[in-house]
Amino acid sequence: MSSNSTNTRRAFLEKAFNTGVWATVATSGLLSSLVKAMADVPTELPLGQSIYNFAGDVKVDGKIITKDNMAKTVIRANSLVVTGEDGWIIFAVGKDAHHLRENSHLALESSGVFEEAMRLLAGSVLSVFATRKPNEKQYKMHTSTATVGIRGTAVYAESDTALNRSYICTCYGNVKISARANPSISENIQSAHHDSPRYIYADASQGDIIQPAPMKNHNDAELQLIEAIVGRTTPFSSV
Repeated sequence: MSSNSTNTRRAFLEKAFNTGVWATVATSGLLSSLVKAMADVPTELPLGQSIYNFAGDVKVDGKIITKDNMAKTVIRANSLVVTGEDGWIIFAVGKDAHHLRENSHLALESSGVFEEAMRLLAGSVLSVFATRKPNEKQYKMHTSTATVGIRGTAVYAESDTALNRSYICTCYGNVKISARANPSISENIQSAHHDSPRYIYADASQGDIIQPAPMKNHNDAELQLIEAIVGRTTPFSSV
């Protein structure tokens, strides 16, 4: 690794430490995956490369991902990505990037070459989305209990089938969250920095279907990394 590369990586990691995000990383069990993912300085993926890094049991369109086939595996706008108990994967499709966690089932959807929607059938994902133009179709994120309308933002989502609820944190940007149980129940969220996380329940048995929630299980270091692999920075980062 060159001295410039080493210095850039050190600056990136120092910023992560100085902003306190590593305390969140360590306590949420993400430390090992992020340390492995940031073994090199996060940079924009080369044209034609989909996967930045992965570990454990990961399948793309039914094919097991290995270190040998990782660089040649193309994740398309309609791919199915599944992780096992010890699996995770960081990847990009076009100008959108995702960190899919363990025990997750993510179906991407599109009528063309660009992502138009995703279905998080189980598990959790942190995603950053390129800005959609007014004449472009609004991106839709579907979880087990919610639909999220996106035009360009960052979102962390969990589909918790055991608790019959989803968790949505709008890390930055604007979204519209609607309950799948009753789409007329919705909320427009405008967030600068994890301002308004929400639980969305499958029904009203727990009270309001959409409820305030804490910021949890994700962090700014992850966001900086996945924005970097599509050539962007977070609104609160200059590294």
